[in-house]
Amino acid sequence: MKRTSFRFFLIPALVFLAFPGCREAQQNPSEPSEPTGQEGLISIAHNQFEANSMVLGKPEQKAFPQTLEVSGIIDVPPENRAVVSALNGGFVKDISLLVGDQVRKGQRIVSLESPEFLKLQQQYLEAWEQLPYLKAEYERQKTMFSENITSEKVYLQAESQYRTTLAQQNSLKKQLELLNIPAGRVEAGELTSESPVYAPIAGSLTRVNVRKGVFVSPATEIAEIVNNDHLHLELNVYEKDISKLKVGQEIRFRLPEYSENTYAAHVHLIGAAIDEDRTVKVHAHLEEEAHSGFLVGMYVRASIEVGVETAEAPQWAVPESAVVTQQGKSYILLLQERTDTGYLFRQAAVETGTPRGGYIPVSSPALGADTEVLFRGAFNLVAPE
Repeated sequence: MKRTSFRFFLIPALVFLAFPGCREAQQNPSEPSEPTGQEGLISIAHNQFEANSMVLGKPEQKAFPQTLEVSGIIDVPPENRAVVSALNGGFVKDISLLVGDQVRKGQRIVSLESPEFLKLQQQYLEAWEQLPYLKAEYERQKTMFSENITSEKVYLQAESQYRTTLAQQNSLKKQLELLNIPAGRVEAGELTSESPVYAPIAGSLTRVNVRKGVFVSPATEIAEIVNNDHLHLELNVYEKDISKLKVGQEIRFRLPEYSENTYAAHVHLIGAAIDEDRTVKVHAHLEEEAHSGFLVGMYVRASIEVGVETAEAPQWAVPESAVVTQQGKSYILLLQERTDTGYLFRQAAVETGTPRGGYIPVSSPALGADTEVLFRGAFNLVAPE
């Protein structure tokens, strides 16, 4: 019993002795060698500030034009988009192209095979071979009729048969041309069961809907070709904002799923009809079309400048490099204190507007005339909240 009581009092004593060491460790944390948060602040040493070419500055009051926020897509004109289809039905004999392949205008996309192609060539060949005889007979009857040797009925029958066969031959020849089968080869007796289908425009394949051995009807879309030589924006503007639009207005747009960069465009055409969703289509031309990363169908967020700068109240503005956007939110770093060893910054969330001239409007209760902001070097220091 005595031995048990001794152990009972010994354990609390050991625990009590352990706590002072823990408290001492908490009161003397080690100083980090890199900028880290201290009580919600970010500490930057003087040498780190200079080594990273960081810059401090104060926000300015600037007038920004009124903007209209809209959405849309990157698109191409109708003549730069083509669907490849077949004139007559047939089975796919060969197709070697894939989505993304570049094709030339007139390049073979697919070959179709069908016995109907042979039948059409046979009909053309029969009509073509009959024409010399029918023409000669028609001219003979015409001469005989003019000399009252034959009756008008026989003459008219010869004329009708010749002209009917001539029309049939011309019609069949046009059909062969549409099937890309040369009539000259048929006249030489070289019949084929294949019909090649060629690209109507140059561009890249965006869809291939068939495979070898599949039967293709005339209504089937074999493939789609898009030419990206003239990209533009197709924006949707709500009915209530139509009166604010004018041709030539400047546009700043982003592709949020692709890049945080801002690109320039201008209003080129304004739609004349309202769609079912109560929006109007606005056609905008890019200031620089040579963006290899742009693809047809990309989602766009755009700001149309619809106001006049002098009519707008000034807003706080900072250089674009001062704002860091992460996970859909924007932040700046505000200087809280200068110390003997460096600087202390506090991260603040801000609402932003459309950039212009290298500056971006920002809104936050923390901003004021005496506020100092980290203009350059904030990108690697901001952490999403």
